[in-house]
Amino acid sequence: MMKLIFKRTVAIALCLGLCVTLQVASATSSNAPDVSATAAVLYNPDTGELLFNLNGNAQRSVASITKVMTGLIAAETCVLDDELVFKESWRVGGTSSGFTTGARYTARQMLYAIMVVSANDASVGIAEHISGDTRRFAAVMNDRADELGLTNTRFANPHGLDESGHYSSAYDVARLMSVAMQNDLFAQVASTTEAVVGELTFRSRNRLLWEIPGVIGGKTGYTDRAGRTPVTVAERDGVTLVCVTLNDNDDWRDHAALYNWGFATLRNRR
Repeated sequence: MMKLIFKRTVAIALCLGLCVTLQVASATSSNAPDVSATAAVLYNPDTGELLFNLNGNAQRSVASITKVMTGLIAAETCVLDDELVFKESWRVGGTSSGFTTGARYTARQMLYAIMVVSANDASVGIAEHISGDTRRFAAVMNDRADELGLTNTRFANPHGLDESGHYSSAYDVARLMSVAMQNDLFAQVASTTEAVVGELTFRSRNRLLWEIPGVIGGKTGYTDRAGRTPVTVAERDGVTLVCVTLNDNDDWRDHAALYNWGFATLRNRR
């Protein structure tokens, strides 16, 4: 059912890039929960409706949920059995994969490192593998954002570390995640809580994947500038919703509260 819902909404997602005010609800409507985030949305990709919208179009740093775009492009373009020789120059600080310099890893293993443990070094590796360097890969990311009508999004790197000119919005991230979850490989990786890669075991820190009923995928992020920035996707009773909160000190509670409220709201309408 989730796949059918997403496939029906490709045209809606693209259209909304040109008509971003369609069916936008207020954050204060229908007894919506209070949230700690600076910006947040609860998005229904089947209808294009924003059930909850708090500064949804505000341009903000988004940290590692940048990797939703990186992972989507990798899933769409890479030959997954291609081997990459891990380079020391790929290490850029922040969260790393634990991969050994000089060892060979497949593009598929790199994708799991990017999405499950949010590895910045693997993000650089995939970017160089696809485009030759991170700047040219960022141009590919921006071209894809333009195709999807993400008008409040610009990427400067593949990992999401703070950088001038690197930003998105809660609404754009929700629509991007909706499109990404149509890709079978991306959806599988985005739902993974643990993956074994050689001698390494990748364990997700995204508690929402197992703590909130119905969550079928997600990506977390954090930097000093962006704060905590998770995006999740949940399905209940055949309905799929996407939740994004930016700069949210209480993100676990907020996602749970927004999903409970949002699904209840839709049930009451029916």
